[in-house]
Amino acid sequence: MKGVVFTKFLEMVESSFGFDTVDTIIEASDLPSGGAYTAVGTYPHTEIVSLVSNLSKETGIEVPLLLKTFGAYLFKVLNSSYPTYAEGVTHPLDFLESVEQYIHVEVRKLYPDAELPNFKCKRVSANELEMIYTSARHFEDLCEGLVRGCLEEYGHKDAEITRESLPNDSEKFVIKI
Repeated sequence: MKGVVFTKFLEMVESSFGFDTVDTIIEASDLPSGGAYTAVGTYPHTEIVSLVSNLSKETGIEVPLLLKTFGAYLFKVLNSSYPTYAEGVTHPLDFLESVEQYIHVEVRKLYPDAELPNFKCKRVSANELEMIYTSARHFEDLCEGLVRGCLEEYGHKDAEITRESLPNDSEKFVIKI
């Protein structure tokens, strides 16, 4: 997993819970990296799992809610850091449809070793999108947070997101605006 995910997670934790909490969760986690991350580095996804689990223990907030909150935060950070990915896009469902065919292609150019999830999209109507998320890491809650962050960024905070686990180990997201 790319280091930017780790650096932004720890940044969010520090801004929400303070530096002492960051230190506590790093100390409580068994991290091969020692908790020292660079944005362009690559680290085992198990490290973020450990950090989030220990943040949950420290704060009493359930892991799914922490991952969704982080996903929304991460979307805003990435969107402001890479504005060209959203250039000319005026609707959140258009942006979400572009993830696999445009954004992930560009990310792979920058980071050929990136292990990205797969998205298959089907536009049901102008205001409804089905997304099939597939990833060996099973960060469905993080994905939902990223989707929520996208919706909020485009002014659709109250949009409806429903999820369904599929038999092929994927997750179906239905987004209605």
